[in-house]
Amino acid sequence: MLTAAAVLLTAVLAGHRAVPNVRGLGSLLDSAAPLLGLCVPLLALGALLRRSRLALVAVLLPATVWAALYAGAWVRPAPAPGAPTLRVASQNLRAGNRDPAATVRDLAAAGPDLIALQEVAAVDRVDATLTGDHPHRASVSTVALYSRYPIRDPVGVDTGLGWTRALRAVVAAPAGDVTVYVVHLASARAGDTATRDQTVAALAARVRADPSPRLVVLGDLNTASTDRVFAPLTRLLGDAQADAGRGFGFTWPAAAPVTRPDHVLYRGVTATAAGVLRTPDSDHRAVTATFRW
Repeated sequence: MLTAAAVLLTAVLAGHRAVPNVRGLGSLLDSAAPLLGLCVPLLALGALLRRSRLALVAVLLPATVWAALYAGAWVRPAPAPGAPTLRVASQNLRAGNRDPAATVRDLAAAGPDLIALQEVAAVDRVDATLTGDHPHRASVSTVALYSRYPIRDPVGVDTGLGWTRALRAVVAAPAGDVTVYVVHLASARAGDTATRDQTVAALAARVRADPSPRLVVLGDLNTASTDRVFAPLTRLLGDAQADAGRGFGFTWPAAAPVTRPDHVLYRGVTATAAGVLRTPDSDHRAVTATFRW
């Protein structure tokens, strides 16, 4: 039984991308695949308790496949030395947040130059907390961008939701202009990812057509970085967590995160660091990154 379970786990780890994405099943498997590594020590413990050499050898199969796929997240090369040019952070505040000021206060304490927010409801309370150090703001619907540096040409971005929940703006950073997207894509539910998938494709098409040489996408994309649906974006943009972070950088749910729907994607700059920040009163952890021109 343990041997068969180890072989099945190996097959799922190695072949989850081949499972058809019918009613979101493929996406679900893609998103959960990194967590399947937790099954390896359980199988190993069972093999030890049963004193089964065959089962122990079989457990090496999923362990090897998981390590080949995901262990690299903990062994990133050290970034090249040099002071960062731009610090960014992104946070889904949660629509029912009773104290968004406390959430953004902790976020601002990390020292970002740009703060991207999603599910912004109490705008006045957020403004009162942020506009001292981040006097420039652009907002559309429930997404907002706060900046230390001037913002120009803010415009809503249609991702096919039926209402605008994304924006594009140009930030005049000291080292040069950077185009910033703040995005909240459609939610994905078990068995229902079609609308989310369409919004990912719409965002990818918009980024592909954008001529900006330096571009950063911040937001809750409701898509794990291991999800096949995410591929159109990663073919166009770098992933700050993958390139300059350590670990998976899970952000949701905040209390015990098991997936990463929140992202910092980029092109035309170099990611020098990336991380995750726990803030109060939100169901998401924030994502952070630093860049150098």
